[in-house]
Amino acid sequence: MSRINAPSRRRAALITACAVIAAAGGTAATLTTPAGAAVPGCTVDYKVTNQWNTGFGAAVTVTNTGDPVSSWKLEWSYAGNQTVTQGWNADITQSGSAVTAKNVSHNGTLATGASTGFGFNASYSGSNAVPTVFKLNGVTCNGGPGGPTDPPGPTDPPGGRVDNPYAGAKVYVNPEWSAKAAAEPGGSRIAGQPTGVWLDRTAAIAGANGSMGLRAHLDEALRQKGTGELVVQLVIYNLPGRDCAALASNGELGPTEIDKYKTQYIDPIAAILADPKYAGLRIVNTVEIDSLPNLVTNTTPRPTATPNCDTMKANGNYVKGVGYALNKLGALPSVYNYVDAGHHGWLGWDDNFGASAELFKQAATAEGSSLAKVHGFIVNTANYSALKEDHFTIDDSVNGVSVRQSKWVDWNRYTDELSYAQAMRAKLVSLGFDSGLGMLIDTSRNGWGGTARPTAPGARTSVDTYVDGGRYDRRIHLGNWCNQSGAGLGERPRTAPAAGIDAYVWIKPPGESDGSSKAIPNNEGKGFDRMCDPTYTGNPRNNNNMSGALPNAPLSGHWFSAQFQELMKNAHPAL
Repeated sequence: MSRINAPSRRRAALITACAVIAAAGGTAATLTTPAGAAVPGCTVDYKVTNQWNTGFGAAVTVTNTGDPVSSWKLEWSYAGNQTVTQGWNADITQSGSAVTAKNVSHNGTLATGASTGFGFNASYSGSNAVPTVFKLNGVTCNGGPGGPTDPPGPTDPPGGRVDNPYAGAKVYVNPEWSAKAAAEPGGSRIAGQPTGVWLDRTAAIAGANGSMGLRAHLDEALRQKGTGELVVQLVIYNLPGRDCAALASNGELGPTEIDKYKTQYIDPIAAILADPKYAGLRIVNTVEIDSLPNLVTNTTPRPTATPNCDTMKANGNYVKGVGYALNKLGALPSVYNYVDAGHHGWLGWDDNFGASAELFKQAATAEGSSLAKVHGFIVNTANYSALKEDHFTIDDSVNGVSVRQSKWVDWNRYTDELSYAQAMRAKLVSLGFDSGLGMLIDTSRNGWGGTARPTAPGARTSVDTYVDGGRYDRRIHLGNWCNQSGAGLGERPRTAPAAGIDAYVWIKPPGESDGSSKAIPNNEGKGFDRMCDPTYTGNPRNNNNMSGALPNAPLSGHWFSAQFQELMKNAHPAL
């Protein structure tokens, strides 16, 4: 793979000794003891059976996978302030965060393959993280001989993290999107391309309105995987007060509903991804599009500020939500988290770029998360910014006037997504993120091909004629984002295409609307944003230009045949 100074990144947490499954989320694996050990291996099923504001109940099942034993002692530690208050079918004691459960008289003997269970109630406040490491009779259960201190081998084990999840792997083709694409005239040319699966509301986890749920997608992914490696691309997208600066993509959760986000959205996703059935899949998460950048650019005292974004900055729930998602999902060894980092036409200016990188770090270390739980970042998600502008660079000038002074560039430091992604990567590494950090670029709609695609630089009459005549991105303004007229499919998904870039991806499924052209009543929490109205004359975010949106668009996420046809017509490379 192509990376900038990218040593192998063996950051994956060791697969723990025991399978841990919780109703509120967890991990699962079957584990054995080191060869020759007198203590049995084990599996442990740890389930949070019920939970309330100050406490929870749990049921634990211990299965002996080693030699028969006549007594047992199970030990674990909590990451938070959980305190056991009452137990049954085991003698449970606690010292600080460390908990010990010993057998009672009737369940100490365990033959090979035998199981026993016990339960308890406990108090807590804040988060109720599931314990991840268990010891049985003093020996840490693990994924194979040698124990957790063994150095990793030359290749990562199945389900363990690799440096670039896309390397050597197929990528999941969503059969629902593929069928819609194939039903369009000419759509069979791209119906086999991999696209993201959007979990944009709680109901999407189980499957809403007859659509596939997360488990159904993962089961289909196992079928597609066969004997090789396969990446499944998920979009984690349901923060409280979602998309505070855009109405079309508002979500189901109100600004203060952070607890619902954790327990009813992230925790169920984590529980499904933790199923050992799916341990061999590589799960790539795009985490919360547009959220953190909004806190930088659309809050007071910026002229683009909105009351909703001020609210989300004040209550901290974007940062808390992203941190919680990274922590919970990043604990799973088969998961690769890529945080959304906007695009160059949003964060490329000096006063946005550094502040955004600092905010990304803040979120990555919130709610118990750490920088190690971020595998990379993704740019241009569901956007239209050109991958690479070939006819002008940021260092060019015309008649002594810098390209940065053109109306299009407008003092930005970057002209395209590739240069922005590589620069953002370098900035994030300088702030302490892993030196092997990988970037993804969404190229699903940034091809800008067709007859309007320039083939040479613009006239050097002025810096504006030079830039406008040569730029591939044909939008009226960089701030236009909704169902853009004239857009085309971009580079097809591929692995390691440039230094520091893990892959070009199609996270936004081509043909799915960005938002409706007019108000449409719905039960999905989606409002009407004038930026999706082709008659709209703009706002400060697009310098009061026309929106450039296509007419007759449906609700965001719904199929938009006219857009799909236009994307194919203007594809670059051409279909």
